Amino acid sequence: MHPLRAYIHRFVALTDAEWAPLAAALLPQQLRRKQLFVTQGAPAPALALLVSGACRLFYTRPDGEERTTYFFFENHLLGSYQSCLTGQPSAFGIEALAPTELLTFPFAVLDALCNEFPAYERFCRRLAEYHLLGTDERLAELLLLSPEQRYAKLLGGTKTKILERVSQRYIASYLGITPVSLSRIRARVQASDGPIS
Repeated sequence: MHPLRAYIHRFVALTDAEWAPLAAALLPQQLRRKQLFVTQGAPAPALALLVSGACRLFYTRPDGEERTTYFFFENHLLGSYQSCLTGQPSAFGIEALAPTELLTFPFAVLDALCNEFPAYERFCRRLAEYHLLGTDERLAELLLLSPEQRYAKLLGGTKTKILERVSQRYIASYLGITPVSLSRIRARVQASDGPIS
């Protein structure tokens, strides 16, 4: 099965007739390491399936400091939904962390398919629910857990690709701490032979 069709199939099954117009709109795109798929402050009217590689979602503050809030790996759908829905410039950037292969398509195509086929409307609703749950979980982690607890959750959770494939600098940013603080937390974890609770 085509990788994007397989991704959609996690939420809803498409018939060949439903899949064909989206398949016809797909364009492959290669990103070099540090190349942007979405630029903060610019409109971002496309979505993409990440076929291979890795990307990060980040915000740049007015003082120039970057805050990484999410990572994307194989078989993730990525883009600026806020920009797609409103037509406004994206509030964040998405940058390749390694050479990355994407399959891109205009959000306008998906939007039109939602109006034409109930299956796409169900897909978009379920996708929105999936992202809302993820956003709520992420927000709760940042507001309710200490940096040590956030690191322990990362160690004991299902997001092992972050630990395996992302630099310590970006992991620290994702946890909302400095690289020096992350080094100290890691040293305490190693000294105690297990995650900090």
